[in-house]
Amino acid sequence: MKYQSFKYVGALFIALSQLCHSEMNPTNSLWELSLSDLLQVKTTRIATGTLTPIDKAASTVTVITSEDIETMGATDIDEVLETVPGLHVAVSDQGFTPKYNFRGITSSYNSQALMLINGTAITSLFVGNRSNVWAGMPIKSISRIEVIRGPGSALYGADAFSGVINIITKNREEISQTQFGTRLGSFNHKATWLQTSSSFGETDIAFSLEAEKTDGWKETITQDAQTIIDNDPNNPTEAASLAPGSVNAMRDTIESRLEVSNGHYRLRMGYQGRSNIGTGPGIAQALDDHGRFASNRFNIDISHSNKQIADFWGLESKVSYYHATQEVEKNVHLFPKGAFYGSYPDAFVGNPENKEHNVRLDISSLYRGLDNHLIRLGMGYYWGEIYEVTEFKNFNPDFSPKGGLEDVSDTNEAYLPEKGRSNYHSFAQDEWQINNTLQLITGLRYDHYSDFGNTTNPRLALIWAASPEITQKILYGRAFRAPSIAELHVISNPVILGNSKLKPETINTFELALSYHPQGRYSINSNLYYYDIDDYIIFVAEGATATAQNAGKRAGYGTELELSLPINDSLRLYMNYAYQYSADKTTHEPIGEAPNHQAHIRSDWRLHANWNLNSQASWVGEQKRTFNDNRSSLNDYTKIDVTLKYQGITSPISFKFAIKNVMDAKISEVSQGPSVLPAAAIPNDLPLAGRSMYAELQLDY
Repeated sequence: MKYQSFKYVGALFIALSQLCHSEMNPTNSLWELSLSDLLQVKTTRIATGTLTPIDKAASTVTVITSEDIETMGATDIDEVLETVPGLHVAVSDQGFTPKYNFRGITSSYNSQALMLINGTAITSLFVGNRSNVWAGMPIKSISRIEVIRGPGSALYGADAFSGVINIITKNREEISQTQFGTRLGSFNHKATWLQTSSSFGETDIAFSLEAEKTDGWKETITQDAQTIIDNDPNNPTEAASLAPGSVNAMRDTIESRLEVSNGHYRLRMGYQGRSNIGTGPGIAQALDDHGRFASNRFNIDISHSNKQIADFWGLESKVSYYHATQEVEKNVHLFPKGAFYGSYPDAFVGNPENKEHNVRLDISSLYRGLDNHLIRLGMGYYWGEIYEVTEFKNFNPDFSPKGGLEDVSDTNEAYLPEKGRSNYHSFAQDEWQINNTLQLITGLRYDHYSDFGNTTNPRLALIWAASPEITQKILYGRAFRAPSIAELHVISNPVILGNSKLKPETINTFELALSYHPQGRYSINSNLYYYDIDDYIIFVAEGATATAQNAGKRAGYGTELELSLPINDSLRLYMNYAYQYSADKTTHEPIGEAPNHQAHIRSDWRLHANWNLNSQASWVGEQKRTFNDNRSSLNDYTKIDVTLKYQGITSPISFKFAIKNVMDAKISEVSQGPSVLPAAAIPNDLPLAGRSMYAELQLDY
């Protein structure tokens, strides 16, 4: 039945193609559009490094501008990303860290999605994601977000596996006035921000600062991992679990960005300070009302672009440095007081901390000396290290209690040895304009890692612009995901263990895409894809712990449809729908833990010259369980948000009022299935926020 449904989707894709061809009026290619025409379409560099209209990009790309973000009333990047077709923002049991699940590809730490800030990866060596103490990212400093759905390793290397998210921050031109604002809302939410810019001769400076504090939502978890232990009939004891009890989603954040540019040179600096970070449903999936984490993340990069080094040759270079910490502010209770049949009267405590830093150097050159070809060559070097690994805990590796809280740093009982990794890479890419309507893009990247060897990843994109209105694409890409340091080397951990023999995960993706953009009218984007994954890294239960293994072989397919429809000068509708199905290639069982269906609809209505009303609804279909989880599927849900904005035409004051989850829908995300424990530790899943309200005031001067 599932393959029949895919045939129906394919038939729909072909029908759309025929419809568009029947209306097309062949003229010159969009590659020959004038500057005024280009200004009316969204463009991107994320797919090839060359500025391209998104419908002509060599990947399936979504671009979200700062105007889009403001209109939809988002306060955090996760609200923005949930509107991207084929991308579902779930949450991890690790402190509600967001999981960016592209096309049903999901894992506990979500290492398969690569996030960039201004083109530089912010991947943590520790677990391979943005950080387990991520705690969100505010949106006021963001100029645009570019998203690749599908592989990107041929250009971006490791971890550009299921998708790439590039966050571009505002420059001097985009911060034309000094801006100050404040926001108050539900859950004791308080936020304030300042943006300003200046010029000194030929030097432009842009600066932004955002601070936010919230107590977080207080939805209830009825049972947790400690509940299972409390209910052990062979060891009757007084209940220690804090369930039923509320999740702990509090956080305090500071976000700062500075950009200084002069001619071809640009300096960017960023700071992400996180403190008072709650443990969500508990780090070991047992409620913890005590533990608090903190993190300080700092990045700096210096780039030089568009330097002509010879006839037809241009050179770009960037050097960057990234530093991050994982800190414990208050003792983390992996299990509560009285845990393990009273063996831990003061709680089962584990306080893991570490610091990491990395340096990247990237150089690329664009050659324009051949007719109808743009050849991009590049190379780079990466060095990263996890250091100052510390841990205080009151338990032994076999779960027996120590005499008290002990410092086990620099011993074989510490959760992680101090490790480093280096990598060098080279790549080549050719953009061949075969004729006015046909372009072929080929690319190849080679990476060598100090700890697991070599990997080579090709790409191919054939783009046919039959007219300025219609584009069809055939895409192929191979990508890889490097094992994280935790997956390779975690030791003495009561939950997971690493495996130094891991190989990188690999994925091959094939895609057909169709774009129809009649000028000044509606636009339609649609695509079909199929992917095949080998050596997927999962934690396999072995007795009391789970060990990382290359045990996964998966395949998936799906479709994504988008429609942008201007009703009149005052009203525009945007809709998208995504379907995905993925299964284990050995057992043929569905993977689960991701929705098979998603839909989003948004309306932007200018009520008056000063007033704008945005309404949006996101529907997330039911989510099946993993093969070893006999719970029924997680029910679908619909979340409706409404934002009313006042923007003075002559006044410097703007006001915004937003209601999130208007209908107070009960929203949950999938909790982890049975692993070390015989049943799901949190059987009723991970509850998210109910209805909330926010009021925002901003002054531009």
